[in-house]
Amino acid sequence: MAREIDEAWVEEAIARYRRIEQLQAEFDARLAKTEVTVHSPDQLVEVQVCADGTIRKVTVVGSLNDCTNVELSRSIDAAVSAAAEAAEWARRTMYAETFAGYAPLGRF
Repeated sequence: MAREIDEAWVEEAIARYRRIEQLQAEFDARLAKTEVTVHSPDQLVEVQVCADGTIRKVTVVGSLNDCTNVELSRSIDAAVSAAAEAAEWARRTMYAETFAGYAPLGRF
């Protein structure tokens, strides 16, 4: 038995797909433009990161007096880790805002 093609359903599916593509492009652009700045717990290092995870800048903002290489390395590591977490939070938040009207597909 041949199935009939529901042209209205196909057109709606195509329109929804195009809208999702448009939202994805907007989402990607927002990720690249949104920056978050975090500091190490000791306030020695500042990291600027985009929501897409790209680190834009790492700056030593505190005094290096009496700071060892190990301490500086720990500060950089802590700030970069915090930046990665902040970028992930920003991505999740922006994703939820952008795709709020599109529920994830469940299993069949």
